[in-house]
Amino acid sequence: MIKNTEISWRRREYLKDLRRHQIKVISTQLLLIVAVFSLWEIAADLRWIDPFVTSQPSRMVATLRLLHADGSLYVHIATTIWETFVGFMLGTVGGLIIAVVLWWSDFLFQVFEPYLVVLNALPKVALGPILIVWLGNGQGAIIAMALLISIIVSIITMLHGFRSVDEEKIKLLKSFGANKFTILRKVILPASLPNTISALKVNVGLSWVGVIMGEFLVSRAGLGYLIVYGSQVFKLDLVMTSVIILIIAATFMYLLVAYLEKKLIKWN
Repeated sequence: MIKNTEISWRRREYLKDLRRHQIKVISTQLLLIVAVFSLWEIAADLRWIDPFVTSQPSRMVATLRLLHADGSLYVHIATTIWETFVGFMLGTVGGLIIAVVLWWSDFLFQVFEPYLVVLNALPKVALGPILIVWLGNGQGAIIAMALLISIIVSIITMLHGFRSVDEEKIKLLKSFGANKFTILRKVILPASLPNTISALKVNVGLSWVGVIMGEFLVSRAGLGYLIVYGSQVFKLDLVMTSVIILIIAATFMYLLVAYLEKKLIKWN
């Protein structure tokens, strides 16, 4: 018979191996990033690539310093993050509410399902000029673009999760006299948590796409504005710097959703 001390020892060794593996993965990822930027810098210095077209890390650092010095860096970052956050929250909450309504009513689901398919296939950027006319030349149109891109996918993903719940569990609750709201609260939402988290993760990327597309069309500030402005005046250092900042900001937002996923799964 295995003693408790031996089990504890084996568990500690397993956790140590797991931590070592995680450290190895993270270290390799960091080394890969350093290697890519180092090779990029060396290739530009040796003129293997044209730094005017591709920029290089040292030039991007200089651009960051200039943006920091005049204070515009934080205005552009804050503008894009705020628009993305609002679009993300509206898309997620709105998608959840509409998905619940369509799950609740089979009639509404049958009526609106083909429209969801069509709207999901529609290139949302085609609606950009219309949004500008309707909502004006400001943040409203940008947030609306992010909302349009994210909400349809949210509805479809969450609704698929709701309708994929085991029917036997629903029948069991019905046999005990549970109403539809109780079934939703006790079975549908908890069982659909993985799909809901998947929708959140997808929404992170889609919200960023929507905001940047909106800023490409109409903006006076934001990372998308910097990218468009930099390309128009051939300041490729500004373009590449904005893209790198965008990647970092999107990564942090994704990590925040992943952290929320762990908390929700543990709580559930």
